[in-house]
Formats: sequence, structure tokens, C-alpha cells
Amino acid sequence: MRMHSVSSSAIEAIGYDPATQRLRITFRQGRTYDYCRVPAHIYEQFMRARSKGGFFNSHIDGRYQC
Repeated sequence: MRMHSVSSSAIEAIGYDPATQRLRITFRQGRTYDYCRVPAHIYEQFMRARSKGGFFNSHIDGRYQC
């Protein structure tokens, strides 16, 4: 999965595999987590969000466990 560096104080990089709907997030603290069954539109909104950390907290965290 290709990771894309993002401008965020909390998140370093984001990757997404549309075939499996797996989202991967690397946080600035060094940990990487996978999220499963994430719809493509959520990933696209995440990448466009002005605040990546805010979007993660509101729309991803606690919703897409593998």
C-alpha cells in the first residue's frame, strides 16, 4: 500500500487500498494502525480535510476496527 505524507500535527502518512477498503494511518508518535471496511468516500474526505486529526477523531476512530 502506498503511503502519502500529509500536513498534520498528529498524522504523518495515510494509505488506502480500494480493493480491500483498508485504511492505514501512521501517526507522528510512530505507531501505524490499519482500519478495515473503510468506504472510499471516507478516505477521500479524509485526504481533503483541513484538519486530519479532527477528521480522524470524528469519522474514523472507533468505527472501522479490523
